[in-house]
Amino acid sequence: MYKRFISITNKAVTLILGVVLTSVLAVSAFGAPDEQKSGLDRQVRHELLMLPYYGIFDNLEYSINGGTVTLRGQVVRPTTSSDAVARVRKLQGVTNVVNEIEVLPLSPFDDQIRGAEYRAIFSKGSLGRYAMGTNPSLHIIVDHGHVSLEGVVDNQMDKNLAELAAKGVFGVFSVTNNLRITGRS
Repeated sequence: MYKRFISITNKAVTLILGVVLTSVLAVSAFGAPDEQKSGLDRQVRHELLMLPYYGIFDNLEYSINGGTVTLRGQVVRPTTSSDAVARVRKLQGVTNVVNEIEVLPLSPFDDQIRGAEYRAIFSKGSLGRYAMGTNPSLHIIVDHGHVSLEGVVDNQMDKNLAELAAKGVFGVFSVTNNLRITGRS
């Protein structure tokens, strides 16, 4: 009984540490620390991170030029794209929103690859932490069998491990590794 309690406690502590680490990583997923960003930049970033269906198989990026915000990336659900535009359009200081978000096509083949990629990448001991939390720092984009890894990781080793795991999934035509390194490890 005592060993079981310790095992459960260790798992709980590991989970809590993973959530805290992922939260820190998710903050960096959209770029520089808040103190270096303008007010509008922080607001756009916050709105995108708070989208209800924004997840591990979506990737959103943005740029700001005056009052014009350009949204880019790939999403699985059309509502994620329309919600992003609607939320950013409401922000004070935004005069125009350019929507360049690609809605990925419905495909059972791609859905199978997404699941297999998720299992392959995040089952690696050191990579599991990048999937934790509400806004994971590593995103897997699958389009017609072609995989793109987006987001941030702590070091070159994790970047290489993620790419190696992604390339090992059956049915994948190509893997593009666009992961950025935070340099915090």
